[in-house]
Amino acid sequence: MKAEIITIGDEILIGQIVDTNSAWIADQFNLNGIEICQITSVHDEHNHIVEALRNAAKKVDLVVITGGLGPTKDDITKNTLCEYFNTKLVFHAPTFDHIKNRFSKLSIDLNKLNRDQALVPENCTVLFNKAGTAPGMWFEKNDTIFVSIPGVPFEMKYLVEYEILPKLLEKGQTKAIYHKTVLTQGVPESMLAEKIEDWENALPKNIKLAYLPNPMSVRLRLSAMGEDKSLLRDLVEEQIAKLEQIIPESIFGFDKETMAEVIGGLLKINGKKLAVAESCTGGYISHLVTSVPGSSEFFNGSITAYSNKIKENILGVDAKIISEFGAVSEQVAKEMALGVKQLLNSDYAIATTGIAGPTGGTDEKPVGTVWIAVASKKKVFVKKFVFGNNRERNIIRSSQTALQILRRIVLVEQKNNRPKVIEE
Repeated sequence: MKAEIITIGDEILIGQIVDTNSAWIADQFNLNGIEICQITSVHDEHNHIVEALRNAAKKVDLVVITGGLGPTKDDITKNTLCEYFNTKLVFHAPTFDHIKNRFSKLSIDLNKLNRDQALVPENCTVLFNKAGTAPGMWFEKNDTIFVSIPGVPFEMKYLVEYEILPKLLEKGQTKAIYHKTVLTQGVPESMLAEKIEDWENALPKNIKLAYLPNPMSVRLRLSAMGEDKSLLRDLVEEQIAKLEQIIPESIFGFDKETMAEVIGGLLKINGKKLAVAESCTGGYISHLVTSVPGSSEFFNGSITAYSNKIKENILGVDAKIISEFGAVSEQVAKEMALGVKQLLNSDYAIATTGIAGPTGGTDEKPVGTVWIAVASKKKVFVKKFVFGNNRERNIIRSSQTALQILRRIVLVEQKNNRPKVIEE
């Protein structure tokens, strides 16, 4: 089934509010095998709404209209729908009884505008709205389903979840769909595509792969559609197992996991603690780590050492090293990691020092140059990266890369520390 979402409201078109309704509806429909082909926003204007309805009806099986169903005079959706479906408004007593009961509980007096919310197009199926006062309306015309629902988010969500999706399921117009997102870090999208090209080309025809890059990672979303969800899940998991053999070091998690959550789990399992010393990332790594519930179990704390004096006086970085090599250097990153590890009595430590930008770069050390150090009890890993000239992206990428390096080191040490099985 293909669908289009039409949102009605000048407030969306002038940027006064963000259309989060369409994103939520699209997500819910997608999970139920309904393909969103288009999202359209239109003015609170009769001809514009009618034109959008006509255009949508030519392309899709389902049209969902949100907005314009309130009690005020500028809400014209119902009258426009009456014209489009060649019908008239009639009084719907059950809806009015619901409105009266709702207002009575809130000690609010009814007025004519509230009563008008019980007027509905005569040829629609009324969708009862327990979350509010404006009912949803279901129409069918020339093999296309049209559903009009309020734009108030919690009312919209109620009607989609408890009225629209169940009716579509009952009519047999939804399919099984299974999504799994593989989270990768450290390999640019183009290089990743090249590495997994043969795997991607060999995917079964009913599995679609989408590349979803952002400054934190490149997400690979596999979507399978069919009749049996359990079979789809098995098929997707089989393909992911093959992918893990190709890029094992790049995959750090799945679906909505974060790098910090994954690392937190590894550290807690091993009873280890983390400390962080940040310069160019300005506390962002600590923010990511402390966003994880229960992070106090594995995170001892951090020092944001932006100035050289803090690096020297708090972290114990030798002033001669800074003078000779500069604050943005392998030597300083290493000393920062060792210093914070000792200061905060931790098993692992991360340190970052760099030029986030957009100014401050030189020919030798351009904007985006970042040194990352990760210290464990066994060694200190230090590496230089040059990310780019966007300050925000540099901070995000530096932080995520540092956490990825830590994850790999923890996994290696965890593997090496496992007791060996003695064969008799």
